[in-house]
Amino acid sequence: MTNYVYIATSLDGFIATSDGGLDWLDEIPNPEQSDYGYAEFMKSIDAIVIGIKTFDKVLSFGQWVYHKPVFLLSNSLTKLPEQNFDKAEIVRGDIKKIINQLNQKGYTNLYIDGGRVIQSFLQEDLVDEMIITRVPILLGKGVPLFGTLEQHLKFRHKKTEIYNDTLVKSYYIIDTNVEL
Repeated sequence: MTNYVYIATSLDGFIATSDGGLDWLDEIPNPEQSDYGYAEFMKSIDAIVIGIKTFDKVLSFGQWVYHKPVFLLSNSLTKLPEQNFDKAEIVRGDIKKIINQLNQKGYTNLYIDGGRVIQSFLQEDLVDEMIITRVPILLGKGVPLFGTLEQHLKFRHKKTEIYNDTLVKSYYIIDTNVEL
């Protein structure tokens, strides 16, 4: 089982503006209309775990962008709105139990997305790999990728790719043997 984070951040570590906006991502030069490896990444995962803010943001795109099962992590939501009932399955409770249940259903490579969901998974030491693309913009404030942790989490750098002399995409894998 592998839990992946695949996300873009500003240079100052924000994944969205304070109001949840992602318009700053549209400003990235993309002369070749590349997806920067996203489609290849999606082939490697079995399912996606997101929070309600990410779910709502994806719905705002006008078309459903996921072609894999989506699990909406929410302890307050009891059902999806009727027009979206087929987009995701609500999961609730202890994250470790949820992951075990998903693994038992055959979902062993999970894409973890959304600020609070990522932070919750990191808090429980449930992130195995992170693929973080740095966008050369300073937002100054917004939704941070990382939050407070009760313990140190150690990762090892696997590789870095540079796109259009602009984006820096780095791959990290959890490594409890790394000395900081």
